[in-house]
Formats: sequence, C-alpha cells, structure tokens
Amino acid sequence: MSDQDEKPSAPPPHGRILRVAVAAPLLGLFDYLPSQAADAEPVPGQRLLVPFGRSNRVGILVEIAETSLEDPSRLKHVESVLDEVPLFQTTDLDLIQWAAAYYRQPLGTALFTALPARLRRPASFADDSVPGIRATPEGHTLDLGSLTRAPKQRALLAVLRDRPNGLTLSALGARLGDCSACARALEGKGLIERCRLKAMPQPVQTPSSAGHALNPDQRKAVEAIAESFGAFRPFLLQGVTGSGKTEVYIRLIQTLVASGRQALVLVPEIGLTPQLRDRFQQRIPGPIAVLHSSLSAGERERNWHRAARGEATLVLGTRSAVFVPMPRLGLILVDEEHDASLKQQEGFRYSGRDLAVRRAQLIGCPIVLGSATPSLESLHNATTGRYGWLRLPQRAGGARAPTISLLDIRDQPLRAGLSPVLRDAMQTELAAGNQILLFLNRRGYAPLYTCHHCGWVGDCPHCDARLTLHLGQQRLWCHHCGWSRRLPQRCPNCDGEDLRMIGRGTERLEEELRELFPQASLARIDRDSTRRQGELNRLLEAIRRGEIQILLGTQMLAKGHDFPLVTLVGILDLDQALYASDFRAPERTAQLIIQVAGRAGRADRPGRVVLQTRHPEHPLLQSLLSDGYSGFAAAALEERRGAELPPFAHLVLLRAEAPLADQPTAFLREARDLAERSDPDEIHLLGPAPAPMERRANRYRAQLMVLSRDRPSLQRFLARWNQGLHGLRHPKGLRWSLDVDPQDMF
Repeated sequence: MSDQDEKPSAPPPHGRILRVAVAAPLLGLFDYLPSQAADAEPVPGQRLLVPFGRSNRVGILVEIAETSLEDPSRLKHVESVLDEVPLFQTTDLDLIQWAAAYYRQPLGTALFTALPARLRRPASFADDSVPGIRATPEGHTLDLGSLTRAPKQRALLAVLRDRPNGLTLSALGARLGDCSACARALEGKGLIERCRLKAMPQPVQTPSSAGHALNPDQRKAVEAIAESFGAFRPFLLQGVTGSGKTEVYIRLIQTLVASGRQALVLVPEIGLTPQLRDRFQQRIPGPIAVLHSSLSAGERERNWHRAARGEATLVLGTRSAVFVPMPRLGLILVDEEHDASLKQQEGFRYSGRDLAVRRAQLIGCPIVLGSATPSLESLHNATTGRYGWLRLPQRAGGARAPTISLLDIRDQPLRAGLSPVLRDAMQTELAAGNQILLFLNRRGYAPLYTCHHCGWVGDCPHCDARLTLHLGQQRLWCHHCGWSRRLPQRCPNCDGEDLRMIGRGTERLEEELRELFPQASLARIDRDSTRRQGELNRLLEAIRRGEIQILLGTQMLAKGHDFPLVTLVGILDLDQALYASDFRAPERTAQLIIQVAGRAGRADRPGRVVLQTRHPEHPLLQSLLSDGYSGFAAAALEERRGAELPPFAHLVLLRAEAPLADQPTAFLREARDLAERSDPDEIHLLGPAPAPMERRANRYRAQLMVLSRDRPSLQRFLARWNQGLHGLRHPKGLRWSLDVDPQDMF
C-alpha cells in the first residue's frame, strides 16, 4: 500500500506499476507488477487476480504508474488478467473515485459495490442463457389421455411437446400463468426436465400509441430539457401527483433514443419498476435493461452487460444502477427524487440521486429530478438557481386534485380504527363501484402484546424495541433485528392468562375490514403479504383491472403507483409521526401525506382524502391543508435556515457500535479528541451521544455529529480525520462508519 509522504522508488526493471483496488476496508491502492504470463499490458477498468495476504483476490486496475512508493523487491506479480476488455471506462472510474473520496470510503469498496455480484469473484461472464423446461423422450411419447385427471399438467406437457427445444420459464408463465406446481409434478414423473435456453434478444418495439397530447406545462418542460441535450444541466421537475411526469419522461427518452443515445432512469423502490417498464416498452423502441436486487444474479449480470455494451437503449433500475456503464448515456432521470430509499444505508453509504447529478456533470448531459414532493435540498437548489425549475401544477387530462379533510377522531366511536364518517364514505364509494385505499404505516397484527394482570410487555431481548404480534404466524417479531418467538399463551412473568393485543397493524385491520365489509374484495399490500416473488406485481395488476375494491397497505402503496379507480383515500393513525425526534420527520411526514393523498382521483373520477387525527390543530397538518406542500416546504426551509440544518449546513455522522455499552462512546470520545487536535476550520462537533435506539441486535450504538456551513471545509477536515480514524486502536468487535449527508439519524 502506498504512502504519499515517502519518496518514490526508481521504476523496477520488470515493467510498469499496476495500481489495484481490492475489496478491503483499507484506504489507498495496492501496487503490483504485471503478470509474467500476460501477453498484453492490462488496461484500467479490468479485473485482475492478485495475491493478497495468504490468498488471491479479485482486484480492479485503477491506474498504471512508472514508480512505486514501495520497495520494488517486495512487489508481487499479478496472477492473471480476468477480462478481455475493461468493465469500466474512464468516466465510470472517475465517478466511482469521486464517490469514494466524497463519502470517505475505500475505493475498493466503492468499485466492487458498482459490480454485479458474480463479477466480484474470479468468475467468467454469465452465459447468455436462461432457465427453461423441455419434455423428455418419455414425455413426448406419453398418451396425453392418461393425464385427464390433471388438466393443468396435460396442458403444460402439450405446450412443451410442440416446442422440442423447450420454453423459458418466463415464456411459460406468460402463456399458462403460475405452473410451478404442475412442473414439479411432471418432473417427478420423469416427463419433463430442466434445461438452459439461449435468451432471445428483445425485439425492437414499435410504439403502440402516441400517448396523450401534452398540455402547455408538459410541452414547456420537454422543450426546456431537450434543448440541453449534449450539455450538463440539472432540472427539478415538480409536478403534482397525476400531472403527467411520466409522459414527460417518455417524450424525452423517445427523442434521445432516436438520436442513438441511451437513457438511465432511477427509481427508489423495486415495486415501481414493473409499471414503468410496461409503459416504456409500449412507447420506446429498443431493448430495456432492468436492474435491481430481486433479479437473479445471472439475469442482473446479463442486463448489466447489455447496458455496458450499448445494446440496451434504456436502463431502469434502483439506486445501484447509477453505476452501470453506459457508453452512449445522454440523459438521466431520477423519479421520486425525494425518497430516502435512494440513499444506501449500509456498507458503502451513498446517495443514488446525488451521484446521478455528479455523473451527469462528468459526462455532460442533462439530469431531471422528478417529484410531487421534492426534497428540501432540491427545492433549495431550484430556488437559488442551481437547478432549472419546471412545474406541472395541474393534473393531466383535466382531472381535479383531491379534496383533503382533517377528521378529528377524539371521542369518536371507532370500529376497525375507522370513524363513522370514514365508514359511511367507504360504503358510498363501494356502492358506486369505486375503489378505496386505506393507508396504515404499521405492518403486523398489533404493535404491542402485554399482560393485563402484571404489565409484562413483549420486548426484544436484543434491541431496545417492542415485539410486534404477527397473528397469522403465531409469533412475536422484532422488526429491527429479526428475532422472533412463539406467541405465549400465558404470561412469561406471572403465568397469567389475560394477555392482550394493543394497537393495530395492517394484518389486524385486514381481518376487521373483512367483517365490516364482507361483500367487498380486499387486498393487503405490505412487506409480509408480498414476500413471494411476483406477488406484488400480481396484486397491482388486479387492482388496476378493478378486481379489488379495498386496498389496504403501508407506504409501499404511496410511491408512484397509478390507481385510476381509487376515489377515496383514508389515512389512519399517522399521529406518532408528527412528534418524531428526527429533524427530517416533518418533511417526511408531509411528503408521505401528499403522496398517499395523490392516489385519489384520476380523469373524470374526483378524489377525496380523509386524514384521521387526534391532533387536527398541529401546525404541519394545518400548513398542508391551507398552503399545500409548497407552502409547507417554504416554511420548513426557513426553519432549517434558522437552525443551521441542511440544506444550509452539511452533516456527517460518525457511528460506532460494539458488544459492550461503554465501548462506542469511548471510541467516539477519542475520535472527537482527534478531530479537535486537527484544528478544524468552520467545523462543529456534537456528541458523542447514544443512538436513538441504543441497543440493536445485542450491539450498543452511539454517534458523533459533525456540522459545517461550508462543504469544501468539511471535506478537507474529513480527509485528515478519516486517515486518523483508521489509525485509532479500538476493542475487538467494535465497528465504526462515516455517513456523509446522512438521511437516517438512527
């Protein structure tokens, strides 16, 4: 590893120095000599197999130097070059090096985060094939009449007999629906077998429709952004829910693709990709590569290569897609740019939105940040002129914005957590054939399980948290560490039998709604009900077809989904969010309310939103009701300015966690002493203090906050401090991390 303060040695006689990054929590690069067996000199961006410690590791060549700061006689040779061509081009390396420096992370960590999982190992590229099924010789000769009692098996085998080479699993699913059980049965009888089939290239799509005519605001937005093609310019596209932001995206991508360039679209949640992909495929020619963590490792890698080779004209993905190489990238779009899910919270902590802006700057292309409820940081950049500010204040197609009313539920008789007013409104909408969305941001059956006799409460033994009752599984679960226990039938403390469930989660509300509205079809959408792959897409499609009348769910339903038949939205039990300690809580709560409310009403169906609360006088609710999100945001920005909080100051959190309670705080005190000795310029230190949830998964956590009004001064300080932090001694088991621009204060 190089030390920049040492005098460079003379160039070794063996050749040039290869400076390599490896996936290790160590700063700097590692110097190697070229492989003795290689015919050609490697190129930056290629993977190398290098000796590291007592084994070999995959490294990425970052640069080639003439000299090394290490003794040339101690340098080892590269074992082999793993790639024929570089995986990363110069601009890709520039982006990742900038990200590693800004977020103060080892370059190797950043580079390997940007690679598909298989390519982090010394593996060859995934073959361009996909799993499939074909009939065996026995399956081809079997009398189909023998399967009369198993019509689904008979249909599946008949389809496969018409395709001697077999069919892909995705093709079978498209033709027959879910046939996994039938396939297992036929495979057990020896009538079919699994195989690998060559993936068919995506056909060039012919747009099936021209889309709706743009209104004046949409046309203005499209023209302003298109004029910037070929040059860096950031835009904030603020459009109320239903204003047609996606139509603006489509028109821009169509123009870009027609000129031979590629587009990148980032979304915060995996659940948003199917709806967008379908709309894009109907309107945009050329292959679309989808990238997110729910794909199989092979499929994700194949899509990554299609983007890197320039075959995919459009890449649609979650935050990590910001790193995918795209040789002809000409436009970046970040949908729901305000969403905290765009920030990686573990490992290499980076903001997909902010890196997208930096990437657009490096390659020289426009970037569009779209949202109905922009983050205060983006709004500040727009109001100060750093971003172009484009607004879509009206819903597309002449649709009216929903009416929002606060419903004081104090002293109201509630059934299933619903007031009489909301229950009556639901009956009216159901009778009219409309859909209803009920939002409750708490999954499980009940958030508290307690003994009425002695007061025992189900606490997690590993976290400072209560256990949530999941009645369907007959278990108490910790939503923070994942620990669970069987549901006790008697109190573990006093052996009493009067155990009670306090509060309401989506699982309990679903049960109660089925009793209240027995004739209505209902779907619950939360993390528990959509665990099975494909289940979320199935439910969303059923909702859009009008097969489900009552939609019940958590914030999974609040983000970017289009439910044209929903005319009533009920927001339940959001009061606890009004008094959270995180300074971002008011912003997040306001965004959540507006996003959920935006699901109501489309086209000629007016929408209504009922927000139940025990605190109707709360300033946040009153501000949203009277001034909308823009008025709330303007007031919130003034509060942030007075408090010197982002975007008027910049934050860094140094977090530490360890098995013993005093260890994190002791380490952070040393870190603070180190910071103060470095004579920080325009830097303020707060803490150390315990984390809001001090104990999690049997580890105690504390944090030290660094604030500065000047970002360059903060970065200069972090460069010095980070080096010193890596030199601090700490007890075994203690882990620490730096989080630049944190979104989560916990």
